[in-house]
Amino acid sequence: MTARPFAAGLFGAGRGGFGLPAPRRERHVVTAAELDLLAVPVGDDGVVIGEDAEGRPAVLGVNRPTPYEITLIGGLWTAQVLALRTAAAGARVAVETGRGPAWADLAREAGAGQTCVTLHEVGRVPPQGASAGSPVLVVRDCGMRPPRGRVAAGAWQSVLTLLPYLSPTAPRLLRGSALVGVQRVSPDEAARIGELMLLPRSVVEALPTLGDAVTLWCTSRDRKFVLTRGTREETALFGAARRVD
Repeated sequence: MTARPFAAGLFGAGRGGFGLPAPRRERHVVTAAELDLLAVPVGDDGVVIGEDAEGRPAVLGVNRPTPYEITLIGGLWTAQVLALRTAAAGARVAVETGRGPAWADLAREAGAGQTCVTLHEVGRVPPQGASAGSPVLVVRDCGMRPPRGRVAAGAWQSVLTLLPYLSPTAPRLLRGSALVGVQRVSPDEAARIGELMLLPRSVVEALPTLGDAVTLWCTSRDRKFVLTRGTREETALFGAARRVD
């Protein structure tokens, strides 16, 4: 979840010869030490997935020009909130699932009449035609042993695989993922995940105690606990946050 730099030249110097000259004012100068006090209250260019321990927005850049694999060991509620917020940000969402009725309300309500969330049986996801103007998130809700997907991550097409618990396929998925989310798990599962993700002991010990709306998001180098608060609309659609479905 690294921040994207501003586009080069976006706030560059204007060209001469256009309009009246601006009034001259004194320059505002800060010392090098004072630069650390400046901050821009903007995270990634992406989807707000909650807030971190300091109460700052946690933003996930789902729409990327390169393949992006995400594995979430957690509950359906969190996956559905992420899918809905991704659709609200302008992406199409294709859900591969063996429990279509659990996703039916989301597919019906998302998009304000536009078909932005589609449901597909396991192994039946067609090519999505993702592009910069029409990015796609594929959500794979295929149980403990998801088969290899027909539609893989690619340019402007990210894939999120949901696992309810640590399964025999989890090590392969975690090693191949750019980002891993972990919700409350058993102490044995936490220990195994800690080995796979090289987590500190304090983080491993915290995993079995997490609340229903808390997720540890981690990469090979970074980790962050995020609290996802459902909006009024999300709570009406999905109910209260829950780890177990």
